Amino acid sequence: QVQLVESGGGLVQAGGSLRLSCRATGRIDIINVMGWYRQAPGKQYTLVARITSEGNTDYADSVKGRFTISRDDAANTLYLQMNNLNPDDTAVYRCAADPNEGSTWYYYWGQGTQVTVSS
Repeated sequence: QVQLVESGGGLVQAGGSLRLSCRATGRIDIINVMGWYRQAPGKQYTLVARITSEGNTDYADSVKGRFTISRDDAANTLYLQMNNLNPDDTAVYRCAADPNEGSTWYYYWGQGTQVTVSS
């Protein structure tokens, strides 16, 4: 089993920045991809950014150039640096991980952290 715990959400004004963290514990040796999903009110979950075990990254078009996903393997922690936030970024953000790099819906999930961007 893999456990994921997020932190770093909060309330920020438009144009501001936040950094989300996700600490992984347990059988992290089986994980080959980690990512951040978000769910805005009344909408489905969408994958915001992902990073593979090789360090390859992908981003949703809506966050390219503003968000950066990274990880600290020594600390078993995944990050999402979010800059130039706008109200459309308001959502619950959840860290997720999967053993299969090609998965489109990950198996392990954190509990989520709320990000609210005011205009």
